[in-house]
Amino acid sequence: MLFFTAKAQTKAVLFDGILVAGYVDNGAFVNCAGPSIKFSKKPYTILVGMLPSIRIKEDKVATGASQNTLVTPNLGFGATAVFHHVALQVPFYYNAKTAAKDGKWNVGVGLGYKF
Repeated sequence: MLFFTAKAQTKAVLFDGILVAGYVDNGAFVNCAGPSIKFSKKPYTILVGMLPSIRIKEDKVATGASQNTLVTPNLGFGATAVFHHVALQVPFYYNAKTAAKDGKWNVGVGLGYKF
């Protein structure tokens, strides 16, 4: 008779991810690293992927013209490098064309924490 025994380790994790805040295009952003391709060799990790974000930026418009709200959802992409629990991020965000400006890509920089 042959018996196999398997023991599983369980670890309660309330939150697992990376939270980053930073600067882009004369405004700020807060994001969580989203779906990505991950390269890891302890204690370093590099992620390249999507960045679901909240952007905080006040539009500079002529008096009386309509403007966007101060806080807007946004989706960017970029690279995130992690060393132990410190994350450094280089995100790219696209600002759509408006009546006054052409659409363009903006690069930013952010610092965060890996939970």
